[in-house]
Amino acid sequence: MSQEIDILSRITTDVSALRDAEKKVAELIFADIDFVTEASIGEIAQRAGVSDASVTRFARAVGCTNVRDLKTRLNRALAAGRRFIQEATPDDSSSVVYDIAMQTLAFNRDLLAQADIPGAVEQLDKARQILVFGAGGGSSILSQELQFRLVRLGYAVCAYPQALLPRMVASTLEPDDVVVVLSATGYTPEMVESAQIAKQYGATVIAITAMNSPLANTADIVLPVTSRETDFIYHPSASRYAMLAVIDVLALELAMRHRERSRTKLRRLKLSLDDHRGGDNRQPLGD
Repeated sequence: MSQEIDILSRITTDVSALRDAEKKVAELIFADIDFVTEASIGEIAQRAGVSDASVTRFARAVGCTNVRDLKTRLNRALAAGRRFIQEATPDDSSSVVYDIAMQTLAFNRDLLAQADIPGAVEQLDKARQILVFGAGGGSSILSQELQFRLVRLGYAVCAYPQALLPRMVASTLEPDDVVVVLSATGYTPEMVESAQIAKQYGATVIAITAMNSPLANTADIVLPVTSRETDFIYHPSASRYAMLAVIDVLALELAMRHRERSRTKLRRLKLSLDDHRGGDNRQPLGD
C-alpha cells in the first residue's frame, strides 16, 4: 500500500529548486494555507504577485497534477490537525510535563472509578494465560510494562508489542485465556482485528482504550482512558499516563488478591536483585 507524501514536506524539500515566481506561491501557502485552499487560481496569483501560469507550474513542480490536486492535498494536511502546521505558543517550560501528567491522571481517576475493575481482575486471576497486545509507541511499551508487573506476581503473561504477531497468537487461543489489548485511540486496525479473532476462539478480551471506539465495542471488559491532547505537539501523548495508571491499578489489585503469595514472590525477587546489584534496601523492584 503506497502512502501519499505530505505535500507540505514536499514543498519544503523542493522550494530551493523552484523558480522565483513559484517560490512566491510556496511562501503564500506557508503564510496563509487557508486562503490557498479556498481561493481560485486567479486569486492565488494576485495575492502572490505572480501570473496564473506560475501557480499552475508550481503545482506541477511539487508533484501535483494541477492546482485542484494541490488544494486537495493541502486540505488533507489541514485535516491532520492545524496544530501540526502552525506554531503554538504555550508556556514551554519543563513544568508543563508535570502539569499535563497531573491533569490527565486526575481526569482519568474519575473515569476509571466507574469501570469494571473487579471484573477485569477476576478474569485475569483465573486465566490459563494472559496475553498483552499493543502497537505503536506508547501501547507497545506499556504492553511490556503490564507483563513486567504481572510476571513478578506469578502470572503466566506475555506481551506481544508488534502489529502482526498479535493476530497470529490470537488465532491459537482457548476459552480460558485472557487478552489485554492496549490502544489509546481504539482505532488501530491490527489491535481491533486481533481482539476480534481472540473472541472468535472464546478468549476473554479486556481493552484499555478510548470509550465508544471500535476496540471498546469489541471487548468484553473496557477500562476506559482518555486524554485531552493540546496544541503543544512537542509534548508526547498524555494518554500514556492514563494507561500506566490502569496497569498499576490492575497489578495492585491482583497482588492484594493473594497477599501471602505476592509477598513471597516479591521478597524472593528483592533478595535476588539486592544480591546482584547491592545498594540499600529501599531500591525499587526493577531499575
